[in-house]
Amino acid sequence: MSKQTLSLALALAAALAAAACRNHEPATSVRASGTVEATEVQVAALVGGRLLELKVAEGDRVEAGQPIALLDTADARLALQRARAERAQADAQLRLLLAGARPEDLRQAEAQVRAAEAETAGAREDLAGAEADLQRFETLLKNDSGSRKQRDDSATRVEVARARVGAAAERSRAASEALARLRKGARSQEIDAARARLDAGDAQIATLEKSIADATITAPVAGIVTQKLADVGEILAPRVPVVTVVDLDHAWANIYIDEPLVPRVRLGQAATLHTDAGGAGIKGTVTFVSPRAEFTPRNVQTAEERSKLVYRIKVSVDNREGVLKQGMPVEAEVPLG
Repeated sequence: MSKQTLSLALALAAALAAAACRNHEPATSVRASGTVEATEVQVAALVGGRLLELKVAEGDRVEAGQPIALLDTADARLALQRARAERAQADAQLRLLLAGARPEDLRQAEAQVRAAEAETAGAREDLAGAEADLQRFETLLKNDSGSRKQRDDSATRVEVARARVGAAAERSRAASEALARLRKGARSQEIDAARARLDAGDAQIATLEKSIADATITAPVAGIVTQKLADVGEILAPRVPVVTVVDLDHAWANIYIDEPLVPRVRLGQAATLHTDAGGAGIKGTVTFVSPRAEFTPRNVQTAEERSKLVYRIKVSVDNREGVLKQGMPVEAEVPLG
């Protein structure tokens, strides 16, 4: 081959390479591996007690709100009966205070006031008579017509009459105050205290009713029971898990793509998950793009791949048919904008 022919061949090869570079278009999708994950909930009761019944087994499917276990509530029901009785007593006490005095009690108090006033009036009349006698005897004594003993006896009667007047007046005042209290009724502070006792009883009843309701353990989400953590007959403390439920209906896959491709991925765009079983794949949606870069997880096979700077992408799918299982390896095909 001549030098001229070789030069022409090299020039043609360079031109073809340049044309190939100009016609090369960027990739329209990326394919990355990941694992399936799902929401895992450990179901527990807010109260403690003996486990009477466990209605599910591992592998059973449960719906949200479905009863799955029952705790003993005998002690709580007895406490509820006592709380209701105490509440009824507090309610009766409040109604008694609001009703005020009975009519017969008012009539009796009014009669006691009248009797005390009459006694006071009589004592005052006796005092007036004793004072008149004392004055008369003192006049007679000055005129040497009476004896000192008569005068002293009269003075003693005056002192006794004054004491009777004071005692009668005190009884009359006490009777009047008692009548005023009956007419006025209970003090506002007493009524407030009775209402507070009634409210405390209502709160105690509500607490015990909630404890009884919480003894029935229900599934917080729909899913598959993957683990049984307690057996019938065990004494469980509050918030101790009974079973584990995994919501496989709303599974997702975490995948990792290289940093240069992240700007071409958008939230809400379509993606497809492929399992090792093959087939058309499962349609999904990109629901999360990590705002921070990280190195490829250690479970990636090669050291070269582990050294790359990547972003985590979450692809959510509708898995109500149960194709995907928790921890299953998958590949995601994500179109690039």
